[in-house]
Amino acid sequence: MKRIALFLFITLFIAKTYAQAEPANYRAAIARFKTFYNASKVDSIFKMFSPEMKNILPLETFKPTTNQLRQQYGELQTAEFVSYSGSIAIYKATFKGSIFLLNISLSDKNTFNGLFLTPYKGETGAPQEAADPDATESPILQKTLTGQIAGTLTMPVNVSGKIPVILIMGDAGPTDRDGNNEKTGITCSPYKTLAHDLAKKGIATVRYDKRSVGESTSVTKESQLRVDDYSDDAVTLIGVLNDDPRFSKIILFGHGEGALVGMIACIDQPVRGFIVAECASEQGDKILMNEMKSKPSYQADEVKAILDSLRKGKLTENVDPAIYNIAGPIKQNYLMSWCRLVPTRGIKGLKIAALVIQGSTDLVITEDNGEKLKKAKSDAVLLVIKGMNHIFKDAPADPDQNMATYTKPDVPLSAALVPGIADFVNRIK
Repeated sequence: MKRIALFLFITLFIAKTYAQAEPANYRAAIARFKTFYNASKVDSIFKMFSPEMKNILPLETFKPTTNQLRQQYGELQTAEFVSYSGSIAIYKATFKGSIFLLNISLSDKNTFNGLFLTPYKGETGAPQEAADPDATESPILQKTLTGQIAGTLTMPVNVSGKIPVILIMGDAGPTDRDGNNEKTGITCSPYKTLAHDLAKKGIATVRYDKRSVGESTSVTKESQLRVDDYSDDAVTLIGVLNDDPRFSKIILFGHGEGALVGMIACIDQPVRGFIVAECASEQGDKILMNEMKSKPSYQADEVKAILDSLRKGKLTENVDPAIYNIAGPIKQNYLMSWCRLVPTRGIKGLKIAALVIQGSTDLVITEDNGEKLKKAKSDAVLLVIKGMNHIFKDAPADPDQNMATYTKPDVPLSAALVPGIADFVNRIK
């Protein structure tokens, strides 16, 4: 489904430029808009347009776009007044599926001069990020068979012609679109930083919340979740990007476990390149048993027994509570799907150009993993970045200092990362 650009914004006159209270005529207009919108009375909304706006946004254009908006985001639940300045009133518009800022302008006859949706950045009065002069962002909300995928499209400014787009697939656990994950202590938004840095190179990106994280939803229970479900979500977004005429080629970027997701997702899809970033080269069961070496032997033995059962397709219901977070019943279907994947076999099977990125001070994925992945696909490009950790930042090998970068958004990405990605993307035909 193509991205929604809801309304054209037209300013036909300038009034006072300082913030004011909500004018009564705007309050009445937004109330009528909400009533008509929720009742699917698009014609009634159109009758509220000024003659100038009707000419610029005719009903045959406005109607299908508005119907698509309602289908994708649902009913308008609330419209809270935020500010009024220069004849423009801004409302926090809470739809069933997302939140936007709804800007409206009225003529002296109380007809609409303009309607415009912009992404909602947070509570009014809260500190706002400085606008990035090199990038623009817009929300994505794509319905799936099991829920919806919510994300962000970051576009370079002053785009000329078609440009490449990278789909960023997040690492393991409850990782959101910006790359943050409370369980692993990541709060510095590495994917968002990456997206904006790539925009400076003329490359668009889409990043998204994983299932049941942030604004993405799913009816699939955690106990039934498999790696394939994440791949299905990626395939859905690949289809959306492939239908978008602004993009010249699609490249996947998989971070950690996201690389495994991408190896499945790119099969028989219109993808031109694959970037494997900080990905383990070993099978999941080997990684898990290696981690269990630091645990009591009885726990390691039980995890091994569970994994043996999973290889046969059998779940284990009675599990020691001490290992619930590792191999509890709710996690076993996912473990079964994860442990069947062999990263070296997956990358070897890729029929497209591949770039393997490996940081030398990654405490999660050691440097030899990148070398093994490169060996599995001889024509892949291996980019080893000295001093780069798991979240793409320069950091020493000391664990405390390394992990400290996980909470510092002001620390830039490693200098060699974005140029290396851009060079790879630009060389793909």
